[in-house]
Amino acid sequence: MSKNIPLTFACGDYAITRPLIDGIVRPDGIDLTVLTDMDSTTRHWRFYNNQEFDMAEASCSTYLVAKDQEKPFDAIPVFLHRRFRHGFVFINTKKNIREPKDLIGKKVGIKHWQVTAILWMKGILEHEYGVPHRSIDWYQELDQDIPVELPKDIKLETLPNEKSVETMLVEGELDACIHSSIIKPIINGDKRVTRLFPNFKQEEINFFKKTRMFPIMHITGIKKELVEQHPWIPINMYHALNKAKNIAMNEMVNPRIVPLAWYREAWEEQEKILGNDPWEYGLGKQNRKTLDNMINYSHEQGLIKKKLTVEDLFIDVSQGRKRGEEFQI
Repeated sequence: MSKNIPLTFACGDYAITRPLIDGIVRPDGIDLTVLTDMDSTTRHWRFYNNQEFDMAEASCSTYLVAKDQEKPFDAIPVFLHRRFRHGFVFINTKKNIREPKDLIGKKVGIKHWQVTAILWMKGILEHEYGVPHRSIDWYQELDQDIPVELPKDIKLETLPNEKSVETMLVEGELDACIHSSIIKPIINGDKRVTRLFPNFKQEEINFFKKTRMFPIMHITGIKKELVEQHPWIPINMYHALNKAKNIAMNEMVNPRIVPLAWYREAWEEQEKILGNDPWEYGLGKQNRKTLDNMINYSHEQGLIKKKLTVEDLFIDVSQGRKRGEEFQI
């Protein structure tokens, strides 16, 4: 009898991964150790730079760069994190910024140029609101996870270690900031800072209705050598992650699962707007469109040199499986 292969998988502790974390779902042929004790920024850097984990939930933007530079990574089409990003553009209230086009010529802070959330919002501002990313002076806090030499007409400066884009925004050194998280001044109700889009939820709904895209943030990456040695691993992991998600989604229908008074109404609203499974894995029509869009944004923003295809990015996880609606990916 063959032994299971011990593997590590670093990911977020979400409802859709909890069945895998708790061992309710076990991928065939794998003794899986799931690591959830780090923030996403740390996890991405450790995976792409140190290859510390066999598999990881990792930045989609950085994965595009990795494939463009032929780094030793593959991925399966499991998207553990998605998020609309209109609510993460923050402005200093004294800078006379009333609409997106007022950002042209302004100083805007970001974590770093390669962050997936930033990739999306730069692209959305350019294509939906007429704000070219090359019309802004950008200031990043961190180095990129995988170094990229950007085109010379992109105005990007890396801040000293002691500088924070949040603090600089509050103090007026920056005019605006695009972040992957809700910044503390917003949480604390600091009147010097507000959102560019006050009714960001409606903007996000409008964006989805127009484009049918629910922005993908993270892919599930796998070390290339592992795939070469054991090509069945990504297939079994895909199906285990899909099973874990289905278990979680079936449980989440129950309004008692979350201590919110109007939780069920929120669930029904999401279903009405985004459809029955907005967190869908695989390479269906909507996911393909979203990924093609990300590839275009990445190419426009100087992160990748080649025009990659969706097929370049993901392992075929349909091998050896039954066909039919029940098994579609």
